Amino acid sequence: MAEFRYQGIAVSGRVVQGILSAKNKRDAQKRAEDIAKQRRFRLKKLERKSTFVYKVRKGKEAALAGQQKAFNADEVRRALEKMGYTVQSIQKKVIEFKVKPPAKDIVMFIRLSADLLREKLPYDEILNLLSNDIDNKALKQTLKEIHQDLKDGKDGTEVFGKQADSLGKFPAHMLGVASKSGNMVEIYESTAKFLERNEEFKKNLKSAMIMPAVVVLALLGAVLFYVAYIFPETANMFLKFDIDLPPMTAGTLALSGWLQSNAIWIIGSISIVAAVITRMVITTKGRFLLSKYMIKVPVVGTLMHKTSIEIWCRVFHSLYSGSGENVEAIRIAAEACRSPYMEKQIKDIAIPMMLKEGKGLIEALEKTGVFTRNALQRLHSGAETGTIRETALQVANYYEKETTHKLNNIIDMIQVFVAMAIMVVMTAITIVSSETAVIRPKTPGM
Repeated sequence: MAEFRYQGIAVSGRVVQGILSAKNKRDAQKRAEDIAKQRRFRLKKLERKSTFVYKVRKGKEAALAGQQKAFNADEVRRALEKMGYTVQSIQKKVIEFKVKPPAKDIVMFIRLSADLLREKLPYDEILNLLSNDIDNKALKQTLKEIHQDLKDGKDGTEVFGKQADSLGKFPAHMLGVASKSGNMVEIYESTAKFLERNEEFKKNLKSAMIMPAVVVLALLGAVLFYVAYIFPETANMFLKFDIDLPPMTAGTLALSGWLQSNAIWIIGSISIVAAVITRMVITTKGRFLLSKYMIKVPVVGTLMHKTSIEIWCRVFHSLYSGSGENVEAIRIAAEACRSPYMEKQIKDIAIPMMLKEGKGLIEALEKTGVFTRNALQRLHSGAETGTIRETALQVANYYEKETTHKLNNIIDMIQVFVAMAIMVVMTAITIVSSETAVIRPKTPGM
């Protein structure tokens, strides 16, 4: 999120200014106007914090170049002149690309922070240490901005929320909550565990789905090239001499002719299907429908469903601290569970039931229809004994072990099926190709 500074004039003539964070200038303008109405002043200026590239010199030393973030060029000039530099040029950076740090670096930062917090090291020193030691420039800059904002006394939720684009929405929210809680170590530990588990699941899912899909597509492409181009060149040579073709050769040649005749329709159909799938993946409504019906898909759907329950339980365990805050914990856990359908059901059914009808947590979760019977039974037992927080962690650990084991089995099964498919296809190609060796021309006079 970008930083904006608003300035205005109050009725008394006093200058009013402040800083806010927003996704874009339009959003910042709206928020600044709302603040102006509340505080009764006339909004005059709204400036975005940008990067300025400067070139300076001190005495007879060589010229130095650098860059600095500020709301305008005058701020940069005053700061440099105050340090004794002669400013030669200051220009606003035209194009600013804020690259998101790799997930592994973010996980490393949170994991190291948790370990150092456990060693009673002050958080100020942790940020200073990690910002100097981390190699990734994007994350280094992010940590420096967080460090500076916290030193300036800004609210932790606002400081980390501003870095949601770099750290991710969920990690930024969790670290913001941790900065205001009395148990930073546990929240950092849970966040690191969640991110590590999330990356591991993505990696295993890619191994289970993407690599076999690439192999199958490559195999399909090779077969189509063979059937549509290479084989017809050989088979048509026999037809020129009016030689009768064996059954498999004739069938393959007929299939080749059909593919060539309907190539446009086939490519068009595949493109339409690909476009529909892509739209479902990238749009909010598409992801919602995909997550809704994915639950009913055997094996893979069940696996992803239980993984979402695991994530919900793990985040809920991190944030739950009593009946006064459990609704917020439920909402944040729903946003983190990676299932739009599950998130909607919890927000639209469970939370309103608890707030408006006074229903208990387990009864409200049961009405959503997205929790398994085993999970509800364990959470119910925890609610009765007053250990629901610990029970949520037990459910998360149980589903972690179960989904990890099942995913490994799925990967092994898929690899076996792909190997069998390759063997069958290669055998079929070999048989069809070898059949041409027994073709004989007609005997003269026959």
